[in-house]
Amino acid sequence: MPGPPDPRDLVERARRGEQLAVARLISMVENAGPQLREVSAALSPHTGRAHVIGLTGSPGVGKSTSTSALVTELRARGRRVGVLAVDPSSPFSGGALLGDRVRMGDHADDDGVFIRSMATRGHLGGLSWATPQALRVLDAAGCDVVLIETVGVGQSEVEIVGLADTTVVLLAPGMGDGIQAAKAGILEIGDVFVVNKADREGARRTVRELRNMLHLRLPDGGEGGADGTGLGTEPWEPPVLSTVASRAEGIAAVADALDEHHAWAEKSGERERRRRERTRREIEGIGMEQVRARMERVRGGDALDALTERVLGGELDPWAAADELLDQAD
Repeated sequence: MPGPPDPRDLVERARRGEQLAVARLISMVENAGPQLREVSAALSPHTGRAHVIGLTGSPGVGKSTSTSALVTELRARGRRVGVLAVDPSSPFSGGALLGDRVRMGDHADDDGVFIRSMATRGHLGGLSWATPQALRVLDAAGCDVVLIETVGVGQSEVEIVGLADTTVVLLAPGMGDGIQAAKAGILEIGDVFVVNKADREGARRTVRELRNMLHLRLPDGGEGGADGTGLGTEPWEPPVLSTVASRAEGIAAVADALDEHHAWAEKSGERERRRRERTRREIEGIGMEQVRARMERVRGGDALDALTERVLGGELDPWAAADELLDQAD
């Protein structure tokens, strides 16, 4: 019976463009199997190059259609593209309700595109906990651009900023998105704003409202984009663009804006700042997960019952008992 796959071999195969190897690596990190640490170690020397773009917005704005159209445009520019479509989890299986290629079938036969649906598994922030690791897989596999399309649960989408080099906020006319954006603080996270379905009534008004709101947020030419750098570079002023993604109208302008923001972020040091913060959060998250896993191992055992009795008997206080429990968890 063959043993488990060698993560280093899988990473090398993924770097050669083997989509099956990429898929297996993402499955390994998503399932948090015993080889997760080996996978992470094998990936690390080959990461940090991809331009990570997050696409977020309320349900119904056309995120999937916009993502597919953007993939087509990026491929026409010679980019290798990875897509992580974060889907709701099935309450029965824990898997993604939508298949890897169901929504973006136009790209199914393109070896320069890798599309993966990832289940949120009940995580309300819109991103799967394994998304950062899957992102590293696609980066190591040679993707020039990785698009992260979030689940679209509304106001909790702001965590996309923690992963993306560039964040695209998608809105649509007639959905009250302009006002909702201000209320939800979504204006604070966007680097590029896109009003999709611009052939609908009210599109121009939505664009105008957004531009006015952004102008009010940037008094006297203050900080632009999600962050300011303070490095003497001109601040980024988020553009508001119009698209009809179903007909690919305006998508080229969106791709141009993404390239412009990427160049600005490189020059200003903003990309490095975001990458540093992203790595810090990832380390913290892994540490918290390890502590949680250790606690799970002792929660159902006799040790916790014994400590409970000692606290009830006045022998220990709860803090001292917790210290002992953590010692046993190690």
